[in-house]
Amino acid sequence: MVLAELGAKLTQALRKLNNTTVVDEKILNEMITEIASALLTSDVNIHSINKLRNAVKTQVNLHMSGDMGGANLRRLITKTVVDELTAMLSSKNKAPEFTRGKQHVVMFVGLQGAGKTTTCTKYAYHFIKKGWRVGLVCADTFRAGAFE
Repeated sequence: MVLAELGAKLTQALRKLNNTTVVDEKILNEMITEIASALLTSDVNIHSINKLRNAVKTQVNLHMSGDMGGANLRRLITKTVVDELTAMLSSKNKAPEFTRGKQHVVMFVGLQGAGKTTTCTKYAYHFIKKGWRVGLVCADTFRAGAFE
């Protein structure tokens, strides 16, 4: 739910950029502000948002001084935004590798309505399909329906 809303807001901000006739500093700032606002409402770290903002502005300022056309500048801005969002989601950490015959515990923690129950069920189903034995433990103290 939250991810769909975030995607819609990001798409809307980039669509506004593509629908403008001239890309100038004002349009760029409006787009970056919309993206930053969407990320903030989705609980993204402010430092990551500032990094995205600075990266987009740096790339645009480097290429705006040159003789770059409007369409190319739009593509550059879109590519920079997508690259920075991808970098936010990328991790250098490897996924844990489970070994058979040994018990493993995975805990999901998050805000209410974030999709933990659904994610846990999908995660368990993934390992059931691979032939693992899975047990789900409901430790939610505030939601009576979580057990069902």
